[in-house]
Amino acid sequence: MSQVPQIRIPATYLRGGTSKGVFFKLDDLPEAARVPGRARDRLLQRVIGSPDPYGKQIDGMGGATSSTSKTVIVSRSTRADHDVDYLFGQVAIDSDFVDWSGNCGNLSAAVGPFAISAGLIDPARIAHDGVAVIRIWQANIGKTIVAHVPIRAGQVQETGDFELDGVTFAAAEVVLEFMDPAAEEEGGGGAMFPTGNLVDILEVPGVGSFKATMINAGIPTIFLNADELGYTGAELQEAINGDAAALKRFETIRAHGAIRMGLISSVEEAAKRQHTPKVAFVAPARDYISSSGKPVTTADADVLVRALSMGKLHHAMMGTAAVAIGTAAAIPGTLVNLAAGGGERNSVRFGHPSGTLRVGAEARQQGQQWEVTKAIMSRSARVLMEGWVRIPGDAF
Repeated sequence: MSQVPQIRIPATYLRGGTSKGVFFKLDDLPEAARVPGRARDRLLQRVIGSPDPYGKQIDGMGGATSSTSKTVIVSRSTRADHDVDYLFGQVAIDSDFVDWSGNCGNLSAAVGPFAISAGLIDPARIAHDGVAVIRIWQANIGKTIVAHVPIRAGQVQETGDFELDGVTFAAAEVVLEFMDPAAEEEGGGGAMFPTGNLVDILEVPGVGSFKATMINAGIPTIFLNADELGYTGAELQEAINGDAAALKRFETIRAHGAIRMGLISSVEEAAKRQHTPKVAFVAPARDYISSSGKPVTTADADVLVRALSMGKLHHAMMGTAAVAIGTAAAIPGTLVNLAAGGGERNSVRFGHPSGTLRVGAEARQQGQQWEVTKAIMSRSARVLMEGWVRIPGDAF
């Protein structure tokens, strides 16, 4: 039986948007975990409590959902015009891997506040009162995020009256700009639409054929029409997550969509790439009751969107998927745009299981190609706990 003592590592537990994660400064990690590899993955898994065959993460900081099984590593940036580098690790709950293939848009809201509080930003740049503009290099996908962090009395302002559906309590608003968010995924050629089409027919053996908009923006995402799947678009979590056959069908669709997007070469590879792509379904706005009991009416939303993350319907909306939604909505002819009523638009308010969210996008057509210069949305962030996490010394 192992008698190795525990070690402690400086860490901060933060909520960002509708997610929670354990944040580390790169230099605070044990030396073996400061570089990519098995040691880093094993350390983060042990912190979160994975892999856990019980699916509960009782022996770690994770909350047994895709929204709470997350880790972040931040360091001063060596890149020109950037303040910090931000690396996101999605820790699988019951499987033995950490997915580094994409960003977390929700936790992106907490990176700027963390960087300031952790001393990674020159104090001379932080006004006594106002807004600190933090330029973040998102290392997973090689993109820039600009965070506008409210400052009061020289400190990050965390409390406020900004309300975010999916988060119970109000907090201070953090505005995020996702610059040039079209993802440059391997095999996708850096194209926003890797197949070259706004809408494709996605053939899924054993499941069916579906219209699909496959887009690389924010995070690679496969959009489907709700009615083709037998849904209204107003479903809450239990309608999907309690249906094992539906989850299996969505995962099969996701795997075949990933192949069409050039992200993987075989269906089997999808099991080791659960974080990307996302799969979502859209429908025209309609009245429904959100998971909190608050009514959402057709006047509150332009379109309904439901998205799956790590094999489950998300309780609200992933931030990166919100970028994909806003981008797709801004481009006439995509399934998201058509469900929202069609035409040109520079913002969209969509309904999700917990309520609504507005996201803006600046898109333009260059010849036969579409480009998006940035997507903008508001989130909030708050420190929940700070100090040290402890793991057995032989865990990595």
